[in-house]
Amino acid sequence: MASCLVIGANGFLGSHLVDELVSRGHEVTAFDRFSSQQAAYSALGVRQIAGDFMNQSDVTEAVAGAQFVFHFVSTTTPVTAENDPTLDVRTNIASSIELFQHCVDAGVQKLFFASTGGAIYGDQPRTSFSETVSPLPVSPYAIGKLAIEGYLRYFGKKYGLDSISFRISNPYGPRQRANKKQGVIPIFLSRMARGLPLTVYGDGSMVRDYLYVRDAVRMIGDTVGGDSNESVYNIGSGTGTSVSELLDVARRVTGIEPDIEVKPVPSTFLDRVVLDTSRFTSEFGYDEFVSLERGIADTWGHVTGESR
Repeated sequence: MASCLVIGANGFLGSHLVDELVSRGHEVTAFDRFSSQQAAYSALGVRQIAGDFMNQSDVTEAVAGAQFVFHFVSTTTPVTAENDPTLDVRTNIASSIELFQHCVDAGVQKLFFASTGGAIYGDQPRTSFSETVSPLPVSPYAIGKLAIEGYLRYFGKKYGLDSISFRISNPYGPRQRANKKQGVIPIFLSRMARGLPLTVYGDGSMVRDYLYVRDAVRMIGDTVGGDSNESVYNIGSGTGTSVSELLDVARRVTGIEPDIEVKPVPSTFLDRVVLDTSRFTSEFGYDEFVSLERGIADTWGHVTGESR
């Protein structure tokens, strides 16, 4: 059993990670603002610390005594970073660097970082992306994630801080908030539940690698507590799904035929992103992914209030 600190524990990925780590027998501390009265995670016995990621004294207190720290918070989204690229630099990147120094000072054994696999490789003409492909991000959000990965390499080289960066594809599932404007699946399902039209950019041929959130955190959980061969892992299903195919699944699951509004593709959107996860699976194994139809059905139940 390890002492784990999850920063961003009340968010979409972070809350599921808390549940996963507790189920594996780890001692978990959850750090977040906890602006809502109820914690998003369902696990019991979790130590909760309310604090601000950008407040150094809050972070120092939270990191103390942790063996493993999970950096699963972001001060920006792809939309907010695009609207103000300097915001990501001033808040997300700067606060991450401060976190890494706190981890060094506290003697943290290992840091795990939620990077992005959905945008970090850029718009390169490949059927899938392995970790050996040079990242060429074109969006401020992904550029910031790559910068944070770079600072982790620096802290590893200078201070010996061990770390893993997870390049996570397009996770989806219960607890993902459509109002964050991140994640096409919760946005589509939320609008379908309210009878609103859906916005599709281009002809629906854009391809993404959608990964059910509980598969994502199980993969991440497999890396905790043991030795790992690499410092960067793709976390995805390895399967590409177009927006048109995604809409077909959503129609079958919900029984709703939504109105579609077509808009031009933004210049920073990527045409195809599918992750090659063979580095991860060859080391840790994993081949039982939740199907897209089952995952969307579970998410639809959460959106409509039938499950959580």
